[in-house]
Amino acid sequence: MNSILVFLPHFAWTPVLRQDVLRLLLAAALGGLVGLERELKHRPAGLRTNMSICFGAALFTILSTELAGEFGLGDHTRIAAQIIPGIGFIGAGSILHARTGGVTGLTTAATIFVVASVGMACGGGLYGLAVFASVLIFIALRVLGWAEGQFGLKALVMNYCVTSDKPVADLVAEAHTVVEQQGKELIGLRVSRPEGKQQLAFSVDGTRREQKQLMQALHRSELLKSFEVKTGMEVE
Repeated sequence: MNSILVFLPHFAWTPVLRQDVLRLLLAAALGGLVGLERELKHRPAGLRTNMSICFGAALFTILSTELAGEFGLGDHTRIAAQIIPGIGFIGAGSILHARTGGVTGLTTAATIFVVASVGMACGGGLYGLAVFASVLIFIALRVLGWAEGQFGLKALVMNYCVTSDKPVADLVAEAHTVVEQQGKELIGLRVSRPEGKQQLAFSVDGTRREQKQLMQALHRSELLKSFEVKTGMEVE
């Protein structure tokens, strides 16, 4: 390390610098831990994204303190305070509203927000707090995600398509009645007429158990019993 640093002018490997580097390395490691869980679930914000966010938040926190101390002017938390609205902007961009209904990306946005706070804790030297928060969020994402799958609590959007020669007004009215009886509502209702028949397409969000109950209700309906269903996206 020292053989490389001699080529950099005015560089001194001081205890303060060593401490800052260790803070950044810890931030990268903790952000990578949470990002790995997201990567395994194939979420948009994965390993590199969470690691970069945590590292960047730590660096901005360090800079906020160092620059204010270097020049003796300004608030030591001024730069760090801008991390929160900046991360909020990134998180909002990860939340998507599907054309067929349903919202995805809420967990990803919340994870980004928490990872940024972990980075700020690392940058501020609160190592124990940062490690505890990272381990807790990792366990929550893994254990609660597993529990949602095991007990059928995870909501997802199912796309239904009914083809019939009955009047479209009757199909729409029956679909509304059956879905409302299950305590749900139609999303993205669409009507088409392929090959002289009426085709009604709609989506419904709910847990797997609720979707199964809805399918049973549709099978009992004389107008809607001939339907096809496709699994849509998970509601995050």
